[in-house]
Formats: sequence, C-alpha cells, structure tokens
Amino acid sequence: MTGRTVTRADLCEAVYQKVGLSRTESASLVEMVLAEIGDCLERGETVKLSSFGSFVVRGKGQRVGRNPKSGQEVPIPPRRVMVFKPSNILKDRINGAAGAAAKPKSRSKAKANGAA
Repeated sequence: MTGRTVTRADLCEAVYQKVGLSRTESASLVEMVLAEIGDCLERGETVKLSSFGSFVVRGKGQRVGRNPKSGQEVPIPPRRVMVFKPSNILKDRINGAAGAAAKPKSRSKAKANGAA
C-alpha cells in the first residue's frame, strides 16, 4: 500500500484551512513548531506529544561492520540516532479503532503464565 507524502506545504495549508490564520502566519507557525522539535532533539531531549508519540534520541556505541563487497571489517564510529515511538492512541488510529476496540487488553506475563 503506497500513501502520499505530506510536505511542509501540506501542513501549512492544513493549519491555514483549519485554524484560520493567514497563509504566511500558518507557514510561520509550522516552521516554528518544527524548528523547536528539531532544537530539542539536537540537545538530546525527548519530545513527547500526547496522544501522538515520542521522538527519542539514543546513543549507539562503536561497533565493527563489514564491507559487503570486500568482506573487510570496518569500524563504525559511535553516533546518535533518533527513533519515533507512536502512542497507543496513534497505533489504534492507524490500525482502525474497530479492530482495537474488539481486541482484549493483554494481561501481564506473570498472570498469563498462571502465577498469582
């Protein structure tokens, strides 16, 4: 299933249509929000958007990789990566609320295994 890509311009237009700001103000608002999220992530902070999800910066240590063409081992330097963890509300929206409502809540492993 292929979906279309939502761009900054699409976000600006949605703000313009739904909030009623001018197109220039809408574009400025979207840019400020995205810049603030980017600045927080650059500082290594977690960005948590309630009912949407969290952007988390994680550190990956140095490791040894392998060049697939030559097979030669190559050190991969430490780096920071960003991951997005969607909220349960967003997961339910993506998978359809009807399927999520019919699905029973899972019990803890201890209770599921018969432990009291």
